[in-house]
Amino acid sequence: MIQIEEAVIVEGKYDKIKLSNFVDALIITTEGFGIFKDKEKQKMIRRLAEKRGILILTDSDGAGFVIRNFLKGCVPKEKIKHAFIPDISGKEKRKTKPSKEGKLGVEGISEKMLEEAIVRSGAHCSISEGHEKKKQPVTKADFFEYGLSGGENSVQKREKLKKYLGLPERMTANLMLETINCLMTRDEFIALYSNFENGD
Repeated sequence: MIQIEEAVIVEGKYDKIKLSNFVDALIITTEGFGIFKDKEKQKMIRRLAEKRGILILTDSDGAGFVIRNFLKGCVPKEKIKHAFIPDISGKEKRKTKPSKEGKLGVEGISEKMLEEAIVRSGAHCSISEGHEKKKQPVTKADFFEYGLSGGENSVQKREKLKKYLGLPERMTANLMLETINCLMTRDEFIALYSNFENGD
């Protein structure tokens, strides 16, 4: 398991699924070219970049570089690490035919190659046998305790907190929890939530 400090930006859900098998990090998808019009996600990526940096891992085809270059224009260059996968001809198993350029994308590359690309990127990463976090994270139990899940008004509370934190409205509760853990420590969250509830 590779633990990566930076938030990892990939193109689609299958890339995210592939990385999740051996990477412990917050993984954000651009939904392909969808990132171009998604102002909320752009704002979230900029915030993550400011807090901990981002690692861009897109496909090696033309579309992948268009997305990579777009993100480079959204985030200060010193906050970005780049991981590049090799050009390998082929077709992903789930697809009926190769991509337009006939190259394998992130989902089609071996874990070993992806690991090598991540290490070469200069991202802050470490390899471990487990999923231990160095800091105590905000947990689902914390969300429950503060009424952000499992309660009658939990959805409304989460929506208000997302707005307060500048997070996308469509973000799921699980991704919201992951993002909060990237942005702050548990103690910082507790202090912030106290201010949030008091209307500060």
